[in-house]
Amino acid sequence: MLKILGWVVLLGAVFASGYYAGQRPIGELKKTVTNLSHNIVDTTIGLERTMRQRHGLVDAKAQVIEAKSELMDRNLGNAAKDLDEAIEHLEKANAAERDAGRAQTVRPLIAKVKEAQLELSMGKAIPRARLDEIQKELDALLSQER
Repeated sequence: MLKILGWVVLLGAVFASGYYAGQRPIGELKKTVTNLSHNIVDTTIGLERTMRQRHGLVDAKAQVIEAKSELMDRNLGNAAKDLDEAIEHLEKANAAERDAGRAQTVRPLIAKVKEAQLELSMGKAIPRARLDEIQKELDALLSQER
């Protein structure tokens, strides 16, 4: 009995799929599948770019916080190295932003971090408030991405 019921369900499914395929032209079905796959690829690429940018911003923020810590300990050389790494992460975030075709919002922040890094590498102490301002700008950029 179970075997007969299985065959009836299988034949019903084959009949239904045949009926559906008969009602829809194959060209339209191929076009629909192609459009769907293009949409999936575009969405995936967009998500990957956004994640790459966000990752760069988060890593840059971590390096700025580390630089603040080094600045408080009066290790200007280590603080300059941390800001240099923050610049590298911001450059990666900027590249992801540029690939996505969005407005350049990271570029001005890179200039501020480079200026602070240059002063630290020359041995000049910078006020902690400047790094606080850079961190606030990073926080603002991170909250925009949500």
